[in-house]
Order: sequence, then C-alpha cells, then structure tokens
Amino acid sequence: MTIDERTRPAPASPPRGSGSATAKRILPLPVTGQEFVLIGVIVVLWVLLGIFTPAFLTANSIQPLLVSVAPIALIGVGMTFIIITAGIDVSVGGAIMLCAVVVAKTMVSVDIPLIGAVALAVALGLVLGLVNGVLIAYGRVAAIIITFGTANLFQFFALRVFGSSTVNGIPSTLEVFGRGEAGRTLGVPNSFAIMIVIAAVAWWYLRHAAGGRHLFAIGGNTNAARLVGIKVQPRVMLAYGLTGALVGLGACFILASGTATLDQSVGAGKELQVIAAVVIGGTSILGGRGSVIGTVLGAILVQTVTSGVTQLGWPSQLANLFVGIFIIIAVGTDLLRERARRKA
Repeated sequence: MTIDERTRPAPASPPRGSGSATAKRILPLPVTGQEFVLIGVIVVLWVLLGIFTPAFLTANSIQPLLVSVAPIALIGVGMTFIIITAGIDVSVGGAIMLCAVVVAKTMVSVDIPLIGAVALAVALGLVLGLVNGVLIAYGRVAAIIITFGTANLFQFFALRVFGSSTVNGIPSTLEVFGRGEAGRTLGVPNSFAIMIVIAAVAWWYLRHAAGGRHLFAIGGNTNAARLVGIKVQPRVMLAYGLTGALVGLGACFILASGTATLDQSVGAGKELQVIAAVVIGGTSILGGRGSVIGTVLGAILVQTVTSGVTQLGWPSQLANLFVGIFIIIAVGTDLLRERARRKA
C-alpha cells in the first residue's frame, strides 16, 4: 500500500451497492502483514519463555508485564503520529521525568484526588508537547535538534523540582493504575485497558478521519501536502501536543507502578523504548506510513524481551542487544520497501 493510496480521499458518492467494495479498495487492511509477523514473533517468544521459565505464563508474571507495556505503548501512540509526519521526539524521557516529579511533589504536599493528579499531569505534558510542536512547526527547525534540546531543558527543570535525590512518602492516589489488586479489573490491568481504548481511538482517527490522512500526506511529501491545502503546521503541532498529553498520562502509569519513593532515574531510557516500539511496529522512520496496532505490538515485544531476559537470569544488556537487532531488521526492511516502491 503506497502513501498515495493511504491518503487518497474517498469518492463523494459511490454507486449504490458498491460502497463496501469501494471502501475495501481505498482503505489499507486493518492488520498488515508486518503486524501478523509481530504477533507470530510474540507468540513464539511467549511459548519459548513458558517452556524455559514456566512462571512466565502465570498471572503473576503477565499482569506486571502488561502494566509495564501500558506507558510505553501509550506514549508510542503519540510518537506514531509524530513519526508518520516524518518527525521524531527524543524529549519524552525528560518530559516523563518532569511530569512525574511535579505530580509526585504535588500529591505529597496537597491532598489532591485522582482526577486532579491526572489532569495536572496531562496538562503539563500537553504544554511540554506544544512547546516542541510550536518550535518545530513554526520555527522550521529539525525535530531531532529541537527535541534533543528540550530533553535537556525538561531534565534540568525536573532536577530543580526534585531538589534532593528522591521524593518520599508518595500517597496511593494513583493506585488504580498500579500493579496491585486496586489496579486491575477482571484480572486486566486498568492502565493497559485504558491504553487499548486510546490506541483504538487513534487507530480509527488515522484510518478514517481526514486529519489522520493529512498526517500521512505530510510525512509523504510536505510541500505537496501544502499545495493541496493541508494545514501542515497545525497538524504537526497537534501531533506533538497529543504526544505530550499522553506523556503526562503515561507518567501517572509509571508513578503508580512503582513504590512510594520516586528517584531521578524515572523516565531514563523511556524515549528509546518508545521509539523502538514504534519503529519495530512498522512505522516508517522516513514518514508517510505507520500503524498504531503495530506500535502496541512493538511495545509488547520490547517488554517481553526485557522481562524474558530478566526471568532467564541473563545479563540485562542482552535485552538491549535483542531490541537493537529488531530495530535494525525493521528499519532495514522499511528502507528496502521504500527503495522498491521508488523503482516501481
């Protein structure tokens, strides 16, 4: 499926009786071949881990795995929007750190309810995302440069808020997103269920809404998108703002899955995990093509590898090695596909 096919608008009035057939010709398949491959790889890994470490396939192992998947996949949804537009955001680790410490400090000093804590985190994340979006969309500076700079700024402000090495005595306000009994409904972690709902909405938006098709068009050819009347700058700013808001919610998930103490390592390396999940999931680093379903599967794969290495008692560095191999395979496949498309 080419970029043009993804972004081509539907006919205004298809012939009677042929609507479903027309939709099938215009829309890409709900699940792509690469996503089926990812599902197969995950299934194989789970079977192998179940054989070598039987405890892996128990609820006590799967539930924490899904809790750890939730923030990575959630932020990955926003990152998918960004990378589809041929952008990138390496500041999400610093943004997670800032959102987490501000919410933690607030909960320690003020008795705010769950909704207030989540609203504070999402609002702060949205502001941080919009800072990136405005600088990138209207400043016309490369996304990697802007977000690398803001990553350092966010970390600086977060360290200033920390004031000391840790935040202690964090209340259980966010326990509904945590690993305990209060964080599950019918055995499914609430954070994972919320992520699935948000991912489903994002999938629908990219597949069916005009704004979603515009994001693909921007990533495919920005100048051509402008010529056909797409408002490129607001769309790009929307992608970064959405990612920032999801970073805020993801920070709540991370806070809830930890202990009553928050240290300065929060958010460290999370940007790499998020980008890995998106790229492994099939979103083209060149822009113009992407999949929310693939991102969720990519996050599950990344966290499965990390959890599996730990349970097998192998050196933790091997998890980075395996994830790196998956990234190289995904990016290499994407570049070969793009080269073949241009030759066609």
